[in-house]
Amino acid sequence: MSERFRALVLDREDGNTRSRIEDLPLDALPEGEVLVEVVYSSLNYKDGLAITGAGKIIREFPFVPGIDLAGRVRESTVPGYRPGDLVVLTGWGVGERHWGGLAELARVRAEWLVPLPEGLSLEHAMTIGTAGFTAMLCVMALAEQGVGADAGDVLVTGASGGVGSIATALLARRGYRVVTATGRSELAEYLQGLGAAEVIDRASVLESGKAPLASQRWAGAVDTVGGAILAALLKALRYGGTATACGLAGGAELHTTVFPFILRGVKLIGIDSVYCPQERRRTVWQQLARELDAALLDQITTVVPLEKAPEIARGFLEGKIRGRVVVAIRDEH
Repeated sequence: MSERFRALVLDREDGNTRSRIEDLPLDALPEGEVLVEVVYSSLNYKDGLAITGAGKIIREFPFVPGIDLAGRVRESTVPGYRPGDLVVLTGWGVGERHWGGLAELARVRAEWLVPLPEGLSLEHAMTIGTAGFTAMLCVMALAEQGVGADAGDVLVTGASGGVGSIATALLARRGYRVVTATGRSELAEYLQGLGAAEVIDRASVLESGKAPLASQRWAGAVDTVGGAILAALLKALRYGGTATACGLAGGAELHTTVFPFILRGVKLIGIDSVYCPQERRRTVWQQLARELDAALLDQITTVVPLEKAPEIARGFLEGKIRGRVVVAIRDEH
């Protein structure tokens, strides 16, 4: 009998997306140069959309979701990777168009992989995952646009989520005064533990009214929400300030004016983590390994078994998830 592996499989039944744990044959895997034994995956907002069917993330069924994975190379047809190598994968359409990490095995293209940075465990690599990778891209973009730690308050929206939590921690450790905006006041202590100097209700960000400009408050911002929140914070950026945008949980449309840009010289930087070039991708992972210690990563991590993934996925759409959710695929203890 040929080898089989466990996977979370999505299918369409009567127009609805259904999920189930299945044992699949090895030859069900898509093509790729590297076969990876997945040890950990993670859950993200995009996974929540895919698994519940709330978003048109998956277009071909049956399908294995999971936009992140970390594990060990079993087989490789390219010289860059050898059996036993520890690797991380985020982005590149994996878990969207190419079978993803919520399975014991994944076959992928070698150019999508990044070697596990020294000093980082596979579990902590998935605590970081796409969320942490995106957060670091945002933080680096602010610095590259001249927003230094002495520039003034930096706002992080959607702060209790994965990107927001890690962005808060990274900024605080770099010496920024971080103000976090959240709709969950009960998480204020959690955010302060990550380094937030101030926690505000997300509704207060929207209080700028209908005027095209508001009082100058933010030197920079990491926006994970989009929609009205992003439009409002742009109006309150200080002269020469920068906002990075990486999410759309609050809406994909942006209704604003040109006034913040032409009267205050502010900048809006789009952050894409999916197709980030390989060279920069490796640099980002090395930075993450240096700047995020194990204790902090443990603080924001919830580890769940594969069977719990569908239940947890619904929590993303209901705004109930705090920090990062890591999925243990294999029991290596």
